[in-house]
Amino acid sequence: MLWRPDLFIYEMIEKDASPANPYVLVSYNGTVQSEDDIKVVSTCKMDVHKFPFDTQKCNITIGSAIHHVDEVRLFPRSNTSRATQFSREIMKTQGEWEFLQLSVTTSNISFNDRNWENLIYTFSMKRRPLLHVINFLLPILFFLILDLASFFIADHRGEKLGFKVTVLLAISVLLLILNDILPSMSNNTPLIATYCIVIFALMLLSLLETILVTYLLERDSPSHETLRLEEDCVARKEKMTKTHNCDTEEKRQTCCSCICKKSSGEKQHELLPVAEEVNCCSQSGDSPVLLLILQELREMQKTVNLHLNSRAKGGKSVLLAAKINRVFFIFYVTTASLFLPLIFIEWHS
Repeated sequence: MLWRPDLFIYEMIEKDASPANPYVLVSYNGTVQSEDDIKVVSTCKMDVHKFPFDTQKCNITIGSAIHHVDEVRLFPRSNTSRATQFSREIMKTQGEWEFLQLSVTTSNISFNDRNWENLIYTFSMKRRPLLHVINFLLPILFFLILDLASFFIADHRGEKLGFKVTVLLAISVLLLILNDILPSMSNNTPLIATYCIVIFALMLLSLLETILVTYLLERDSPSHETLRLEEDCVARKEKMTKTHNCDTEEKRQTCCSCICKKSSGEKQHELLPVAEEVNCCSQSGDSPVLLLILQELREMQKTVNLHLNSRAKGGKSVLLAAKINRVFFIFYVTTASLFLPLIFIEWHS
């Protein structure tokens, strides 16, 4: 009969399905060796703060649940350097991870004045970041450069606004991909999340700035109301020219001289009050057609006043939009130039 201690792995989460080895090796001096091949599926606490440039350490703890340190002692067969060298020799493929070191230590657990001895193997692994850099980090950086280059697109065209919206939607798609590849268990905010959020915020502010500048530029353009008044005025003028004529050249001159009479302090584009105009035309004995002409002239006066007001205010919104665009461009370039080196230094520290 051969006694075997109740050794188990603390981090194992699934029952081992490997067949047990029924054989033992007995030496002439009484030493007995028993070897088992075990497939271990274990848990490991990960720190993804520097993802994808992170280094992870996972432990495999071997100990006894029943026998304390006075009954069972655990000793490693190899030290740290030999265990690391042996692991590199037998490890054929490493995939996403690069094996760094396998350290071997022992520790004691105390409970109810009893001590249990454990043997701890610590695996150090470094993630290979090339795939994540090419598929995720570089595309976001390229989108940032494109958004920065969009400042050289003319603001009065709609292409700039549509381009910025397209870039912002592309960043949103990449954020969905990040949600799938980034592990959710971490005590600190991953740097890659900070990287994406800051760039996304810069692009969002850039989009809002473009909307504001476009609005300011549109304020100086002719309004729909002014255009409508001009079209109505031209249409009525053509209609009156085709359908109505004054009787004689003398009457037209009399009415026009009455309508266009001005005082020494009035502007040239201002007409007389309606009452004076009507009295003037009535005293001269003109036909009602002249009253219609007077109405058309009043509408034309409104159109001229709108044009004069727009010319007086013109240019202020354009200057304000240019100033906002210049200040935000300096802020954008400064923020990006400071943030990108800092985040990459933090990644590699």
